[in-house]
Order: sequence, then structure tokens, then C-alpha cells
Amino acid sequence: MKTRTRLIGALVALSLIAAACGSSSSDLEELNVAYFQEWPTANQVAQLNETYDEVLGIPVNWQPFPSGNDMTLAMESGDIDISYSQGLTPFANAVTGGSELEMVGIAVSYAEADNCVLAPGSTITQANAAELEGQKVYTPIGNVTHFKLLRVLEELGVDSTQVELIPSEGGAAAVAAHANGDVAMACAFGGSLNQMLDQGGSLLMNAAEQEALGIRVFDIISIPKAFGEANADVVTQFLQVTEDANRAYASDRASTEADIASAAGMTVDASNALLDQFVFPAKDTQLGSDWMGGTAQAAMLEQMKFFEAQGEIESALGDYSGFVNTSYLEAVE
Repeated sequence: MKTRTRLIGALVALSLIAAACGSSSSDLEELNVAYFQEWPTANQVAQLNETYDEVLGIPVNWQPFPSGNDMTLAMESGDIDISYSQGLTPFANAVTGGSELEMVGIAVSYAEADNCVLAPGSTITQANAAELEGQKVYTPIGNVTHFKLLRVLEELGVDSTQVELIPSEGGAAAVAAHANGDVAMACAFGGSLNQMLDQGGSLLMNAAEQEALGIRVFDIISIPKAFGEANADVVTQFLQVTEDANRAYASDRASTEADIASAAGMTVDASNALLDQFVFPAKDTQLGSDWMGGTAQAAMLEQMKFFEAQGEIESALGDYSGFVNTSYLEAVE
């Protein structure tokens, strides 16, 4: 086990004391948590150092997933108890379709770390974006990357029904398709996005321009509703360790970088390049109106209404507030 910084050690001690004072009523023997590899987050110091295991008093199994949609299926089957950094769009798609899941926290905001990259040497710009019609675009389907792509194409007057969307098999496949010239544009997030830009690709629309259209990009912490009802203390303790790790990162990022990169399976430089684009909202911020106090619910409604209009889903729900549960986060100190 790697050596902790003094600051992280102090925060862990506080978490252990809090856990001891509020002894668990759950008889859970282990916790299964979904996460993304090559997606560095502040809480991965606690993941690497097994702080979650210490505070919860049970083994925590971190299981890598290729997509938020796969996380949904795993939660529905009972294989995953908590999904860390699930995309908002896969979550909204799932609950629209009847999945009994709940959002319990905001993991990370990353407007600049998710985008579509034109092929190297492409002459397509926003002015002549209609030239994408009849061409191939590689993209994940049913997540925020897909939503952003369709929203941007609409804004630029491109008929998305005339663009051949090829479902992504993952970031590595997107990088390969982009490098080989198999597609006019490829969409991805995280390290894969940076690799395509390094290959000479260019953005059709940058993050600032997308935010000006009202597009917000963030991942959430989600659970099966029944799991939370049966293990409320476990969910709160998980969020407590996450909050402590976020505070330690905000106070002294440099001392956490090596551990985060190691847990993410990346070099420090590659990990830091993504961390520079990430924001990990504190508890009080998450509970505010800009996030779980209203914006998250509105973002889900907007995205699902858009997908409905595009014919991607049959019908959006009228309200998504019932799928946001702030009670666990409110109990975090």
C-alpha cells in the first residue's frame, strides 16, 4: 500500500471515526463499484489506498466498465452496487426506460474532456459542416457524447439522418478509426480524445461554444434504488470517503497525482492532462441549484426531450426529479 500524504491520512482518520460513531446496520459482505479506466478522478487515491475498504469495513471491488450503458445493465442485474462517474445521459436513458436507479452525487464536470474530432487534414468547418452528410462518424450511442454530437449537428444545420453513425466499441477503437481515415469524424472522451487531437485532428466545435448552447457535461454517482434503501449507511460512507478525497485533492493536488495516475492506469502526464480539464464539485456545491438542486433534473429532461424529437427514444418522462436522491449526500460531514 502506498504511503499517504499527511493531509489524506488526517482526513481518513476523521472518516474512520465518523464510521465508528455511526456503526453500520448493513450486513453487506462486499461492495461492488463500477468505474472507468483511464478516467482519473480525485477519489482514486482512496481507491488505491483501500480507504473505502477501511471505512466501510468490507472489501470494495472496483470493476472497470467500457460505458455508462454497461454500468446500467450491471446495476439492474445486481452485479454492481454503486456506479462512480456514470454518464448523465445513460442514467437518464435508463430511468426513462423504467430502471429503478437513483442519482446520489455528482462525480465530475468535464466539458473540455468529451468531444468529436475531425479527421487529420479535414477541410470541414462549422461553415461547411453539411459536408458531413453522407459520411461516417464514429460515436458512442446513448450517452452524453452522442447527445452533444446530435445537438451540434442540429445547430450547424446538418441533417443527422444523412450522417452514418457508427456505434463506438470504445476509445481505442475510436482512435484507430480516426488515425486510419476510416471516418470523417470520431467522438470520444478522456485520453482517447487527447490522442485524436495529438494525431492532428481538429474540433468541429469547442467546449466553450457548446456550453454557450446550454450543453453541460458531467458524470454522476448512481445506485439501484433498492440497494440504497437496504444499505443507506454504506452509500453515505462511500460518499463521505469520496468527499474527503475531493477535499484533499483540492487542498494539495500535487501530492495526489501519482496515486491517481496509478489507479487510472495512466502515466502522470497523461492523467494530469485530463485532471486539468476536470472539476470535482464539493458536497455543498453538489447540493446547490447548479447541480442536484435543479440543474441535473433539468439537464436530463432536456436531453431526453431532444432524443425524443430525434426519434432516438419513444417518449421522455415529464419530470426527472424523482430520480435524484440527496438524502445520502446531506448526511455527509
